[in-house]
Amino acid sequence: MTVSLDFARHGDKRNSDFFETYLTRLLEERDRVGLTDMIHEIDAMMITVEPGHSIAYIAELALMTPYHYLVTLESEQHLTHILRIDLDSPDLLIREVKDAGTRGIFRSLNEVYPVGAHKPYSRYIGEIIRVSNLHEVVSLQREREFRFFGADDVRKLEFPGNLAVSKPSPYTHNIVAYLEREPNDPRVYALGVSRIDSRAQEAYEAAKELQYKLGVHTLLLPIDHLATRVYSQNREVAILEYLSSSSYYYWGSYDIKDQNSSTNVTKSVHHSSEFRSPAKVFTANNTPYFVNHLEKLPSPTETFVRNYGPRLHHIAVAVRDGETDGLENIEYVVRSIAEQGKDFLLDVIGSKEEGLKQIFSSASEHSSLIVEYVQRFGDFDGFFAKHNVAELTRAAGVDESLKELEATARS
Repeated sequence: MTVSLDFARHGDKRNSDFFETYLTRLLEERDRVGLTDMIHEIDAMMITVEPGHSIAYIAELALMTPYHYLVTLESEQHLTHILRIDLDSPDLLIREVKDAGTRGIFRSLNEVYPVGAHKPYSRYIGEIIRVSNLHEVVSLQREREFRFFGADDVRKLEFPGNLAVSKPSPYTHNIVAYLEREPNDPRVYALGVSRIDSRAQEAYEAAKELQYKLGVHTLLLPIDHLATRVYSQNREVAILEYLSSSSYYYWGSYDIKDQNSSTNVTKSVHHSSEFRSPAKVFTANNTPYFVNHLEKLPSPTETFVRNYGPRLHHIAVAVRDGETDGLENIEYVVRSIAEQGKDFLLDVIGSKEEGLKQIFSSASEHSSLIVEYVQRFGDFDGFFAKHNVAELTRAAGVDESLKELEATARS
């Protein structure tokens, strides 16, 4: 039996007694009832984009990441494009509604927030996690009071019919879906008619040709982590909820005092490499927005959540360690992609001495998601550097402040 509490703890963030008590109780119970050993790696991530934007987003991802266009699944109301690196890394499912008038629960999660409402379809939906016994996992999770969409709802939402899909989290607004699959079986998503979309294929091939021409195709590695932003009061419960629905463990939390926030990391108990199952990071303000006028503290994370709602903020792509043309690989990748017109929110930060370098791109106009690049050097065994996180948070906060002003001006 896997013991989820055996992993080393990191960080300097002080958690509440509530968190520490229920972290132990929940993970011990998860191990005891067998959920930890039945729930495995992240098989896929689902993203929705604005109508008419999926082809451009496929091209963007094909240039900026190691993903390849595989196939399109067409259902009555959606096009779902499958992007894949290989079967040792998660897929991306890029979903687009055919009719801009289509309404649903995920659009409604955007529409109540001032910036999110301007792109009502652009959001990360959540993860598909591989399980070895779907019926038993769902039965146990229902006993723990997790709620799932019924079969009719899954059909109406046009999710793959072989998934068990949770209701959106009240803390992150993301879903968790379970897919029963043996490790060596192919990934199959039971949805619609499978075909090669000629426009997607053409856009993908042009982007990959450019990626190869730039020489960055060998430097980009699979996804390192997924970072979700939540309200300050939901930090601990969002972490505990995700640990309860997955087989992840609590790696630790760091207090980023410069930006009045904390960064909290969870990782897979089954895979030491994030490439197989990306780390899940949760970022939250240390104080709620309504005390900022008293404390005069920065509030980039809470500002993002108030503008967009709790949601995924960025997807981090690893960059191979080493140098190309006299530049560290991350510097070479960023320079090459910036020359193609992609903006970045700051210069590459960090150093070889600190163990890693990182940078944020600007948010995608298609999905509202940021791509982070991270290069770790040599035998660096940490996950990030506090100084880097503070600078990234600050830069993203400036970007969100500008978007808030633009949204206010339009309203």
